[in-house]
Amino acid sequence: MNEDIPFDQRIVEAKIRWARAGRKPLPPEGSTRRDRLPPGQHEAKGWPVLDLGIKPRVTRDSFRLEILGACMHPSVFDWGNILELPQTECVSDFHCVTTWSTFDNHWAGVRFRDLCLKVLPTSDARFVTFTSSDNYTTNLPLEACVDDDVLLVHSWNGKPLDLDHGGPLRMIVPKRYAWKSAKWIKSIEFHAEDRPGFWEVRGYSNTAFPFDDDRFSS
Repeated sequence: MNEDIPFDQRIVEAKIRWARAGRKPLPPEGSTRRDRLPPGQHEAKGWPVLDLGIKPRVTRDSFRLEILGACMHPSVFDWGNILELPQTECVSDFHCVTTWSTFDNHWAGVRFRDLCLKVLPTSDARFVTFTSSDNYTTNLPLEACVDDDVLLVHSWNGKPLDLDHGGPLRMIVPKRYAWKSAKWIKSIEFHAEDRPGFWEVRGYSNTAFPFDDDRFSS
């Protein structure tokens, strides 16, 4: 990528590359609920809770989000800073590798790309590592994070996100299995090379596309 190209233009170019690659990670708009289930999934009742057995006690008052690595404006955001960013709402499905899916989740929060426009990843920033307050990590290409539906979420179905589900703030990346959507997010690092996270080094897929049944590394 050319360093002189503004980040918002780089977002457009990333989407064009995605389209040319021919990936179809989601079913067509208007599909039935059955069609919206990826291979091997079933529709869950409610929203199941899964974690590493640690629930960090992060409050909105104690919340801090560090942005570091290959960006022009490394920053630390408190809760007030998060609310000062453009707020958005989005409805999407959510697919866990343990075979359950939930439909039509109504999220509210901050688009990841709006956070990027604040800190401005550098031209060599191609990957992102997300770290949680329980020290869980996961990784994604930066291109995967700039879609309209990738959010730092603080609300679910009209209510503040609770502790069990990653409150006060978590990632939501609908086009990937849920382990890519880190709970209790405490830091986001941009870097040039890929760095597999907690589950990725334990045999799970590095790419994690639900509609490809892309659960484990080959």
